[in-house]
Amino acid sequence: MTTEVRFGRPATSEEAFAEGADGTRLFYTITGPTNGKADAPALMLCDGIGCDGYAWKYLVRDFAADHKIVRWHYRGHGRSGIPRDLKKVTFDDLCSDLLAVLKATGTSKCVLVGYSMGVQVVLEFHRRHPELVQGIIVMCGSHGLPLDTFHDSRILRTLIPPMMQAAEKWPQAMGIVWRSMSGGELAYQIATRFEVNGSLVRRDDFLPYFDHLAGMDPRVFLGMLLEAGEHSAYDHLPQIKCPTLIVAGTNDTFTPYWLSEEMHDRIPDSEMCTVPGGTHTSIIEHPELVSLRIEKFLARVQKTLAPAMKAS
Repeated sequence: MTTEVRFGRPATSEEAFAEGADGTRLFYTITGPTNGKADAPALMLCDGIGCDGYAWKYLVRDFAADHKIVRWHYRGHGRSGIPRDLKKVTFDDLCSDLLAVLKATGTSKCVLVGYSMGVQVVLEFHRRHPELVQGIIVMCGSHGLPLDTFHDSRILRTLIPPMMQAAEKWPQAMGIVWRSMSGGELAYQIATRFEVNGSLVRRDDFLPYFDHLAGMDPRVFLGMLLEAGEHSAYDHLPQIKCPTLIVAGTNDTFTPYWLSEEMHDRIPDSEMCTVPGGTHTSIIEHPELVSLRIEKFLARVQKTLAPAMKAS
């Protein structure tokens, strides 16, 4: 266990592993108040595909002193194990893994927070286990079918299947190509010039994403992306009754802003946080704006939970 100080308020952090239903090791960290008690709701953070936690830097900084925060790595990501069956990267598997992490961390209920593909994970998990969810925060993501809306085109729908076929047929060769294309300075420069706001993203905040992506097995990444491309929680949105906050950047090309507006329209009594000029990395481009809006939302969640907490 380590102790960190955030804005003069200490928070502790510990790490361990849970086990998926198929035996896959799932890495997680718990960060929270030093006394181990958090009156505020716990936060369960669900990454984007290819991520191992870079997006949560400022959220953890701003909320760990008051909230129990659980971060975890998807199977095949970060310090989690690669499933023996590389086909086991479906939303069935991810939701089962999330449930295993909740149990391993003693988190009976929580606010689910999803970034990018994590939005789909959060929405699908709520469909299956609404009784465990006290609130939802979805950021820079889609309710489903992201291969059809990337840059408002279907280009990924065309490109990803043959890439997956190549990765399965020539895994070693594809691994070399993958590392050269997805990692290092060139990938960083392309992203910060054409996809995200390079003038707002700090290098040490964003470069870790490419370092992690380059080290992934492309079969895991592409397989999970194909699963995400076929998944949709659109039909479930009207059934979400818990407090919900949607954070979206107006210049997001990965998951265009109109998708967040669509979620806002379909989720009853949901709230919208618009980040003007924000891209797919709005969470690290405008951390103060995002954290202030989340703080207001969590106060609403805690107020909603107050009667139940008194009764218990």
